[in-house]
Amino acid sequence: MTPSYRHRAAIAAFLAAAASGVGCTSDPTDPAFTPPEDPLGVVQIAPGAALKIGFWGVLSGPDAGLGVDARRGVEIAIDDRSGELLGRTINLVSQDAHCTPQGGTAAASNFAADASVVALIGSVCSAEAVGGVPVVSAAGLTTISAVNTNPTFTDPAFRGPGGSLAESFAGYFRTAHSDAVQGMVAAQFAYHELGVRKAATIHDGSSYPEALQEVFAETFRDLGGTITSQRAVSAAQEDMTGLLTEIAAEEPELIYLPVYIAAGSHIAAQAPGVSGLEEVKLLGADAMFSPDFVTAAGLAAEGVFLSAPDASAYTGPYDSFLTKYRAKYGEPVSSFHAHGYDAANILFEAIERAAVSGPDGTLYIGRQALRDEMFATSGHPGVLGTLSCNPYGDCSLPVIAIFEITATEVGGEWPPSPPVWRP
Repeated sequence: MTPSYRHRAAIAAFLAAAASGVGCTSDPTDPAFTPPEDPLGVVQIAPGAALKIGFWGVLSGPDAGLGVDARRGVEIAIDDRSGELLGRTINLVSQDAHCTPQGGTAAASNFAADASVVALIGSVCSAEAVGGVPVVSAAGLTTISAVNTNPTFTDPAFRGPGGSLAESFAGYFRTAHSDAVQGMVAAQFAYHELGVRKAATIHDGSSYPEALQEVFAETFRDLGGTITSQRAVSAAQEDMTGLLTEIAAEEPELIYLPVYIAAGSHIAAQAPGVSGLEEVKLLGADAMFSPDFVTAAGLAAEGVFLSAPDASAYTGPYDSFLTKYRAKYGEPVSSFHAHGYDAANILFEAIERAAVSGPDGTLYIGRQALRDEMFATSGHPGVLGTLSCNPYGDCSLPVIAIFEITATEVGGEWPPSPPVWRP
């Protein structure tokens, strides 16, 4: 946004708003001021009113840890600002999107119906984004996800001019890495470090697991490996023995299972009891990188490998952030707390740049102006490192490593450290 945008007159919009009684009023001591206009609309925040930010993502059920962990990063970012932005109290309101497209649509629709919402942080599960981001974008809202990793969401082929997501994801950004990186790292680890030449994959048909296992399979084949099968389970499925028996007949050396906690724990617990899989290695991904997975899988979690963000490679002040996290919550972290913190601060700084203050203290935040400021983010000093947002909404700094669950983690310690392998 340029200075000329901030101050150009909007006579027609102003008169229309005044005629309708909406609060576009000018201070009589400064008759030259008129509120800014914006092609996507302007959020008006009355003097003294709170600034409302929405958080949406899974907050209940077996995968709630992903959403809670990311939201806690947002809460610490708010604490670091003493709970205020532009002199206004930050009011963080949440919607549980339940890790489904339908849940994402419902959460996004609730926020879209509230004209006082300035912007959003979310979603968590990529499936939620599939259902919710088109609603968010159509409403003119901006959202930044700390957790979505589906490669297509920031792929130039999909987000660029004429791309299938160009309009429906117009208001979307993320600090989470792309699974184009995570799937490649997992395949390289399996092939080069473990010496695996035959692998099977399991996904649950939803956006994140399906895309991630496809990247793994493509990379693994390119390296010279064989994918024996790519199979799907339902997210709610508990009995995996039939599927695992079929996979065992194919004699893979590794099963790649980038699924969520519930399905991952069932697979991990049941695989050792299936003939032919006793020595087969299991490799999961960041959605399982949680003490909740270890609790659910029990002793069977030991020896499972997981790809996840490598906190030891963050170049920002992660240690001081982690101290605040542990002091505030007293619980172990999962995968995306730092991403949540950085997402919140990128958004808050963009809001500060986009906002126009009227003479009477009313704040005006143009929705397109906010998106423009998000895209203009460059050199942000985050916990992850120095972050910039590209023209496709990607503000990430991918640092992925492989971790192994050991007896220490099964005994209650978390997270596993250090990584057993990094590219």
